[in-house]
Amino acid sequence: MELDIILPTSVSHALSVLEACGYEAYIVGGCVRDSLLGRTPNDWDITTNATPDEMKACFADFRVIETGIRHGTLTVIMDGIQLEITTYRNDGEYLDNRHPVQVTFSKKVEDDLARRDFTVNAMAYHPQKGLVDLFGGREDLQAKVIRCVGDAKTRFEEDGLRILRAIRFASVLNFEIAEDTANAIHTCRELLSGIAAERVREEFCKLICGSGAVRILREYIDVIAVFLPELERCVGFEQNTKYHCYDVFEHTLQAVALCDSDDLITRLGVLLHDIGKPMCYTEDEQGGHFKGHAPVGVEITREILSRLRFDNETVRRMELLVEWHDIPLSAEKKRVKRLMQKISDADILRLLEIKRCDRLAHAPDYRELPPELKLIPAVMDEIRAEDACLSLRTLAVGGDDLMALGVPKGKAVGQMLQILLDEVIEERLPNEKEALIGFAEEHIKKA
Repeated sequence: MELDIILPTSVSHALSVLEACGYEAYIVGGCVRDSLLGRTPNDWDITTNATPDEMKACFADFRVIETGIRHGTLTVIMDGIQLEITTYRNDGEYLDNRHPVQVTFSKKVEDDLARRDFTVNAMAYHPQKGLVDLFGGREDLQAKVIRCVGDAKTRFEEDGLRILRAIRFASVLNFEIAEDTANAIHTCRELLSGIAAERVREEFCKLICGSGAVRILREYIDVIAVFLPELERCVGFEQNTKYHCYDVFEHTLQAVALCDSDDLITRLGVLLHDIGKPMCYTEDEQGGHFKGHAPVGVEITREILSRLRFDNETVRRMELLVEWHDIPLSAEKKRVKRLMQKISDADILRLLEIKRCDRLAHAPDYRELPPELKLIPAVMDEIRAEDACLSLRTLAVGGDDLMALGVPKGKAVGQMLQILLDEVIEERLPNEKEALIGFAEEHIKKA
């Protein structure tokens, strides 16, 4: 790991401004961690011995937002970039397992680093002074370990969200978790029940898109079950069928491991595609069956995502993917048109990836992929290239044309337009006004 960290101009300027006013300042936290890992930081945070009022005086010529002034944090806009600058501080008691009741400003960077969550996040850096690493953060980065600063149980009791942050970092960075920290995570897991759903959702979404997601899901399912108990029901739930060699949970993990996409919706779809199975199990002389698990899975998925405060559009798309994951698809052009009429192109591709992962996680003799999974994208491209009519919006006739033929305004017009669209999609009629009008006239005569 190179120690020479190249800072953006705005960050260097902010450090210089504070130092010109007689204060010290360092970049700190995630930007130091990511830089040492050779990654480009998403955010650049600065810590300083200047108080918030002193910071405001230093940056009087810049736009300053009082982001969290009570806790010593200001956001300074420099060159269009938002820089979060925080006064060195000691945190007081955490009575709600989330936020300190009060903070005390400090003049020592050592105090500020000591209050942070993990060693890899408790490093500060200055271009001339170098790295300040009091807790072995750089060594843990090299060893690929997530470890709490100080006593792990104390850190988690201060802020329960740190439990999820620990396993999220382990997933995203594909790091191991130090034994004492891992033990405290399991011991303190119920603290997650008091964390806002939005914060849980944010951390969990990053976790499942991480390269270490499968390992973390397997090792910390008891922790994840605090906010996602439906997934824990799948653990050890045997399928008792020749088509599967894993229980429901392990099948799900195998499918997630096979997922090539880091797209959140796709990952969620793979994770939840069989979530309804434990509620639908029946068994007879032929073995286990899960009839109706997809619609049940839709209901469970809706409950999970609503509980975690996902937006309505994400909920709708996830319902669709879980519903369709077990429905056979055809690469026949007319059938693909029907599919494209119901599902967006992006979600069709997600559905195909979910189906691919699902199939490859079956028993070895039943992993052969249906040819449709490879053929459908090419058929979709062909249909788009033809600018085929897939909706009423692109139909060559409209409501006014039908009313001119005598179709009553209102519901009857909509029904007739849908009939015409069906004929076009099924390729029984061309999307041409003359042909559509002629068919409508004949239909009216027979009515």
